[in-house]
Amino acid sequence: MDDIDRRILRVLRRDGRISNVALAEQVSLSPSACLRRVQELERTGVIRGYRAVTDPERLGRGFAAYVMVGLSSHTKAAQEGFERAMAVATEVAECHNIAGAFEYLLRVECADMADYKRFHTEVLGTQSHVNALTSCIVMSSPKDDRAA
Repeated sequence: MDDIDRRILRVLRRDGRISNVALAEQVSLSPSACLRRVQELERTGVIRGYRAVTDPERLGRGFAAYVMVGLSSHTKAAQEGFERAMAVATEVAECHNIAGAFEYLLRVECADMADYKRFHTEVLGTQSHVNALTSCIVMSSPKDDRAA
């Protein structure tokens, strides 16, 4: 991975639909050399895929919270059970197993506070090994590089 690869990745993170010709121009390569580099980044797994960036507000999910989750049991079965439940919870946009005082950090997207309360009670509140929840409500996101 060199500086040219890093420039390619910066451009693709901003616009994954950019044409190869335009990408090559922005990183000062010939189109064929640029395409070879992008294909190599894909082949080696540096680029794992491309996705659409959606507007949560327009999808009826304009309310976001980060939720720290503590488990009462630290067994593999408890963790796997919690992870399976979060994988099918449509409100959970991200689920991270973390180190520290809590076991998980979730990004939860809902329609509004009432919808979040329902999720908190009916989804998180029904998980048998959950013993601590701390919610941080997102008021605004002045920087969010997950999706430009």
